[in-house]
Amino acid sequence: RVAVLAEPSHTAAWTRDWLLAEPESADARVLLGMALVQRALRGEEKPGPAREACRAAAALAPADPTPWLGLLLLERAVGEEADVVRLFDEVRLRHPDHHHAHHVMVAALAERHADAGPDPLHEVYDFANWAAEQAPADSPLAILPVVAHAERYRVLAGAGLTPADPAASGHWAGRRARQVMKTAFDWWLEWGQEGHPRHMIDLNYLAHAKHCQGRAAEAAALFLRIGDHATPAPWSYPDHDPHAAFRTARATALGTA
Repeated sequence: RVAVLAEPSHTAAWTRDWLLAEPESADARVLLGMALVQRALRGEEKPGPAREACRAAAALAPADPTPWLGLLLLERAVGEEADVVRLFDEVRLRHPDHHHAHHVMVAALAERHADAGPDPLHEVYDFANWAAEQAPADSPLAILPVVAHAERYRVLAGAGLTPADPAASGHWAGRRARQVMKTAFDWWLEWGQEGHPRHMIDLNYLAHAKHCQGRAAEAAALFLRIGDHATPAPWSYPDHDPHAAFRTARATALGTA
């Protein structure tokens, strides 16, 4: 939720006003750090002030994973891979099942060995399966193997190693991929958490996977639950307009194409 509040460009300004009124507010420090990270990611600020703000927030709120998430997002964009791994560990130390941080880590791992081509044994799949197995039964990290599959497709398609049309790529057609998607869909039927602040992201990844598999009935059930709440990832992969791709897939699944 802090990450969502931090997204608008004006958040940093009013958070600084908040700090003038409450200079010891840990909440304000955390929000300022995330707001400056978002500005840095958009190229509106240099990374240095965002790093400093996140470190200051971490000092005031040592148990809060959010400042470390901010640093993770920043270093994912401008830093070294070793820093990304270290910062992920800092987030996980404070929140073992942190949804956003696991998604960031999967995206980073998927980019390793981009030129290796399709590989069902790629390390991103091992990481996602491990994280899902470590999490409680009702944790939305159960969807992480689906996310890993989409992120690896993004990398392969971006490198020209698989077709740019995900539904025609065959990336979701292998035996292991089919089992991953079935397990995730079964989890959603039993445990799907509507109250989780990032549950729409999970539903979009799962609907995308079912569409790419050609499982229209299962995709339709997910699209009905999603409504109009399309998320940029994974519909933009590898270089599509996400809203157009979402609408086309939804129309196909619902029989209105």
